[in-house]
Amino acid sequence: MIEEETATTEDQIVRRCQTGDREAFRNLVDHYQNVLYGTAYMMTNNRTVAEDQVQETLLSAWKAIGSFRSGHPFKPWLVRILVNKVVSYQRANSKTMESVDSNQVTDPVGDDPAGDIKREDQLQRVLQSLSQEQRQVVLLRYFAGLSLAETAAVLGRRQGTVKSQVHIALEQLKEFIEDDNQL
Repeated sequence: MIEEETATTEDQIVRRCQTGDREAFRNLVDHYQNVLYGTAYMMTNNRTVAEDQVQETLLSAWKAIGSFRSGHPFKPWLVRILVNKVVSYQRANSKTMESVDSNQVTDPVGDDPAGDIKREDQLQRVLQSLSQEQRQVVLLRYFAGLSLAETAAVLGRRQGTVKSQVHIALEQLKEFIEDDNQL
């Protein structure tokens, strides 16, 4: 599996995908699906939409794998496809999108499902307090685990701009949380 392998091995797996090896692609999917789903969910706050966007991303990635340039990091390339899919979906559905999934079923983690739901709601509320640009940089940087350079590449922005946006977003999040705790 990829987590045990080096970047060189990931390059080899990608090259196998480029020759049509579906099992190699399945390895990449297994490795990155949680990051993709988490990022999509945090961007949409809707489990069904997030799942659909991840599926669309993986389908697009499989179709475009031949255009991926070896030697470059795969994760930012894949996450960029996802971000583009989600942003396009949000633009196309901006008038009909719900902020909360009416079919939402929280996967309980631990012994306090109600507490998990409350924390998830708080996290979504905090993230929604940011502008879309700020929310994107925070999600990619901290939830998808991309470096500043990778985040900048995914968003097509300069690294200094992303660094500044991350700083401003974190300051706003800090203020929001402090204000929320005083209520």
